[in-house]
Amino acid sequence: MTRVALYARYSSDNQREASIDDQLRICREQAKREKWKVVGTYKDAGISGASMILRPGIQMLLQDAQAGQFDMVLAEALDRISRDQADVATLFKHLKFAGVPIVTLAEGEISELHVGLKGTMNALFLKDLAAKTHRGIRGRVEDGKSGGGLCYGYKVVKKLDSRGDPIRGDREIDEAEANVVRRILRDYAEGISPRVIAKTLNEEGVPGPEGRLWNDTTIHGHTKRGTGILNNELYIGRLIWNRLRYLKDPSTGKRVSRLNPESEWIVKDVPDLRIVDDQLWQAVKGRQAVTSAKYANVAEGVRKHHKKNRLNGTHRPKTLLSGLVFCGCCGGPFSIRGSDRFACSTHVTKGVRSNSRTILREDLERRVLAGLKERMMAPEVAAEAMRAHAEETNRLNRERRSNGDSWKAELVKVEKQIRGIIEAIKEGMFHESMKAEMDALEARKAELTEQLADIPEDAPDLLPSASAIYAKKVSALTEALARPDERPQAAAALRMLIEKIVLTPGPERGEIFATLHGELRTILEWAERQAIGKTSKMTKPAVGAAGLSVSMVAGAYNQRFLRLGNRLI
Repeated sequence: MTRVALYARYSSDNQREASIDDQLRICREQAKREKWKVVGTYKDAGISGASMILRPGIQMLLQDAQAGQFDMVLAEALDRISRDQADVATLFKHLKFAGVPIVTLAEGEISELHVGLKGTMNALFLKDLAAKTHRGIRGRVEDGKSGGGLCYGYKVVKKLDSRGDPIRGDREIDEAEANVVRRILRDYAEGISPRVIAKTLNEEGVPGPEGRLWNDTTIHGHTKRGTGILNNELYIGRLIWNRLRYLKDPSTGKRVSRLNPESEWIVKDVPDLRIVDDQLWQAVKGRQAVTSAKYANVAEGVRKHHKKNRLNGTHRPKTLLSGLVFCGCCGGPFSIRGSDRFACSTHVTKGVRSNSRTILREDLERRVLAGLKERMMAPEVAAEAMRAHAEETNRLNRERRSNGDSWKAELVKVEKQIRGIIEAIKEGMFHESMKAEMDALEARKAELTEQLADIPEDAPDLLPSASAIYAKKVSALTEALARPDERPQAAAALRMLIEKIVLTPGPERGEIFATLHGELRTILEWAERQAIGKTSKMTKPAVGAAGLSVSMVAGAYNQRFLRLGNRLI
């Protein structure tokens, strides 16, 4: 029987979440008609179709296709996979190499012709949609209305037109927030730094934009791009639109901004929205000019460094633990500050006093590596993991067998009732009510048949030697960190075993506790790959990631057992 994987996606821009269920339902119906066995479903929720690089569902599908877990990919239409021509071509090429065809309900089996023609049509659709959206927003701005989101200091004016539809883009001054804006500009003009201003506002409990804490970057922003409280010209009654354009980086799929030429800006005077006078505004601009001139050489050096190391910064973490360390008090990230020390970013940039402790990068790395090697899969922890896995595996297998047995028994009963009605009709005992009863029985028979076809196989047993294999491999990777040519690969392999590290201040002066969180599923699957020699794929399962839900028929772990107990290191 052909094993098929289903894929569905919806964009948060113009669809509802139920769209995914609708897509999967009609794909299941097609698979049932063709007598294909559905062995997996992959979906990406609320993610645009313009780029699939950052879509975890499609990435997991590609990984499992290369592992030979299914024979075909089934989707509603090619644009449900991606509207980006290059992405579709790349996915098609990789799946073709893996021997896995793409079939859609709209186009049938996808060929090079579909990829070329449909990809071009989708690309033109996106371009046309962007142009129409841009044109519509410009018309709104020309009327003196907002062309984007709500900025700090203003509130939305809710009005309806003659047809009862909402009139979009009208704003009015929020006096409470406007007073905060004036205060920030006055303080800055008087020589107070954005960091101190943010710290003071947070200590006083003044909510920032969207109710968040104040940050120094929220205040100083970027002068040329017009971002930040100090640079928003709407505060002096000038509405500027089209200052920036947004593109997607083809290497990452992330949206990046580019400054448009000043000749393309749309500028409208909106005196009703003025919050500060020209004298205060010019005082702020004067101090910014002095500060910019003072640090011009430093800024230029930073720009040159980032330009030279753009590829490095994009694809590789700066340190072994970058992006994995979090504060136990506020939940914010820890980052490298000053002399190679990890510090709470929220404390540094927003003035929150909850966690002022810092820790040397080398000291934290040493503690984490020791924790991975000696505690994360220590014998007693491994034994508990094995017990939990065995217990969950047995529960799942019992549940599958129980459901299957009850469905089979009901199917036998339904088929017997259908045969009884058929025999009665043959004997001339037809009544109108028998037709309705027959329709209901046939529908239930189809439902039971589909449920039985989708019953997964029993979950496989865990490798008994997983703990020993894990410890041996972690030791080898730790040693490889000392060899420059092997360090990047070793660091990437070790990072996939860490969910996060939480740092909490201790009662003694300078004391800081580190708690290592690991994902049990990642660790056990990784250990089994080492045992059977499949070490080339070191991709961390993106379980629980935003927008992703993967449902595999065989070998799936229950969510209860995805996380290993926290280990103090």
